[in-house]
Amino acid sequence: MTTRTFRIMVRGVFDGLSEEQRAELLAAAPEHDVLHAAFTREGHLSYDLTARTAFTFRFLDEGEAEEDILEATERAEQAAQSWLTARGYGFKNLRSQAEDLSQAPLGKRRRRSAGTTG
Repeated sequence: MTTRTFRIMVRGVFDGLSEEQRAELLAAAPEHDVLHAAFTREGHLSYDLTARTAFTFRFLDEGEAEEDILEATERAEQAAQSWLTARGYGFKNLRSQAEDLSQAPLGKRRRRSAGTTG
């Protein structure tokens, strides 16, 4: 069986941040800038508190079957919640979107290298 790679985005909104928490997040903002966003196994957090209170975690996971994406999504949501809760950051409206890269359409270069035309 082949390994499938899943990309999962967990989005939400910070809620009820204290001034201290907000200052802490603003100080750490350069490492959480969307321009540095990447899908990683441990999850990468990005936000821009100067624009809005929304955040996105990006996770990379794997599975062997198509239905493994559900478990991968649950793991990602739990990891995001744990990270936020451990730091005392309130949040709401948590939602997830997952993509199985084996099901993603090939880009023009990959179609060419796979020997198909597009």
